[in-house]
Amino acid sequence: MSTNLTFPSIRIGQGYDVHALVADRKLILGGVHIPYAKGLLGHSDADALLHALTDSLLGAAGLNDIGQLFPDTDPQFKDMDSRILLKAALEKVQAAGFQIGNIDATIICQSPKLASFLPEMIKNISADLVIDASQVNLKAKTNESLGHLGRGEGIAVHAVALLYRV
Repeated sequence: MSTNLTFPSIRIGQGYDVHALVADRKLILGGVHIPYAKGLLGHSDADALLHALTDSLLGAAGLNDIGQLFPDTDPQFKDMDSRILLKAALEKVQAAGFQIGNIDATIICQSPKLASFLPEMIKNISADLVIDASQVNLKAKTNESLGHLGRGEGIAVHAVALLYRV
C-alpha cells in the first residue's frame, strides 16, 4: 500500500457552529444585522453562519479549523467582524490551490424568522468569497420547538463547501 497519497481534485468540507442567544448582543448572521432582542454570545461577533462556512472551506482544503487559526483566547479577535475571518480563510484556501465550486448551509433558528434576510446574507457571502450568488445556497429551519434550539436558547448552522483544485 502506498503512503504517497495525493488529494483528489474535488474536495468536500463540512462545518458546524452553535452559539447561545443572550441579551445585550447584536444578532449577526451572514454579516447581516438582524433586529432582535437577543444576539449570539461569542468572542468575535459570533456570526455562526460565517463560522460554519469558514470551517467547511478550511476542512475541504485540509487546513486547520477556525478555532486554531483565529483562537478565542487571542484578544485581537475580540468582537471581530467574522467577514474578515472568512476572507482570511479564503486566502488560505486559495493559497493551498483551491477554488470554490459551491457552498450550502442550513441555519437552525426557532426565532427570529430569517427567510427575508437570506438574500442579503447570500450577497455578503458571495462578495466576500468572490463567487457568484448562484454558488451560495442558504436555508433557514426551525428545530420544531425541540431541544435547546427549539426553546430559542441558541442558533446552530451546518455548512458544506465543494472545492476544486486549480
